[in-house]
Amino acid sequence: MPSHLETVILNPSSDMVNLIKSVPSPDVCINNSPVEQIAREKIQSISNQKWESDQENAFFVGDLGEVFRQHLRWKALLPRIEPFFAVKCNPDPMVIKLLASLGLGFDCASKAEIQQVLNSGVEPNRIIYANPCKQASFIRYAAQQNVSRMTFDNSEELHKIKKLYPDAELVLRILTDDSNSLCQLGLKFGAPLENVENLLKTAKELELNVIGVSFHVGSGCLDESAFGDAVMRARKVFDQAEQIGFHFTLLDVGGGFPGNDVKDGITFEKVAAILGPMVDSLFPPEIRVIAEPGRYYVASAFTICANVIGRRTIAPKAEGEKQQFMYYINDGMYGSFNCILFDHQIVHPKVLVKDENFVYGQQLQEEHFECSVWGPTCDSIDCLNKSTQLPILEAGDWLYYENMGAYTICAASQFNGFRKSQVYYTNTFN
Repeated sequence: MPSHLETVILNPSSDMVNLIKSVPSPDVCINNSPVEQIAREKIQSISNQKWESDQENAFFVGDLGEVFRQHLRWKALLPRIEPFFAVKCNPDPMVIKLLASLGLGFDCASKAEIQQVLNSGVEPNRIIYANPCKQASFIRYAAQQNVSRMTFDNSEELHKIKKLYPDAELVLRILTDDSNSLCQLGLKFGAPLENVENLLKTAKELELNVIGVSFHVGSGCLDESAFGDAVMRARKVFDQAEQIGFHFTLLDVGGGFPGNDVKDGITFEKVAAILGPMVDSLFPPEIRVIAEPGRYYVASAFTICANVIGRRTIAPKAEGEKQQFMYYINDGMYGSFNCILFDHQIVHPKVLVKDENFVYGQQLQEEHFECSVWGPTCDSIDCLNKSTQLPILEAGDWLYYENMGAYTICAASQFNGFRKSQVYYTNTFN
């Protein structure tokens, strides 16, 4: 018998299904084929147009159906907590369009992100300007657009907001224990609990409207108990605020939620099992609770396919050792694989095409060799895999990397003149 979670994901309401089907844009082709088929058709079209300029460029396959399944999973396991998608994680226009259609809010960190979300038809009250240190002109823009909800963590920011947007709805970002996270955001943001009282008193003196508390346990959190500890800290701040004369109505539990690619260790199910009950036990139903998931929604929804543009053979150094290989592909650290540097991501190459045979998802029964995989630029930092096992490949073969939707496209550059990889969309939700 399927679990409650499986039932929700496999049998969503007809309204939800109609939403996902209505997302395709007349300006964008969205297929309804498996990721494997989209990759196959794209590569076949390349081989049929052999002399087309740049025809073997790397490309993404973005599965909007996977994003939708993640939304259903969120609604099933954390029904009280409203997701505000962290745009910085993946500002892909079709992802934003889909999530906007599903009624999500959005966590924006800049004027450009706010503009993108507003241009997608999202109402200002579905945005939180969740950057505790904001450029003055961006605050003015938020005021002009009625994006009133924004975070702060220091007194200087309060004085800035008083001058530029005194009617803003402010959310105090507090410091949490993010020592077990890959990206420790507490190094940059978050008010220590010992500073909270003075900050709230300053806000009261400035007659500013502080409405709640936010926190972030760090991106790539590896300890689900960090969420529970942070909620308890937030409860203390709610109580402090009440004594000073504020009546908080909002709790923002931030991000750090693992995506569907995480099957072992800290999973979303484990986080939800701690976070949901803790919020319910410490905060009454009238308190609105939101979150800022990013990778959770998109990490598993994007696969990148890259062409092998070169191979270098490393001769054995001693008798009995096997030869090794260096492979070069046409996307790298300065492009879609910046997640390795900025997000501490470990990526795993798989063979997509070998000797003109499409082998997606297959375990190749042939000898594998120690090798490294490199991006296309002239910089030696552009190494994607220092040590991995692959069969002997030739220039013109293809590799693919799954789970490439988080912090990849968003920070890709065109260093050395290499272009950003194009996205081809599909929707595997039936």
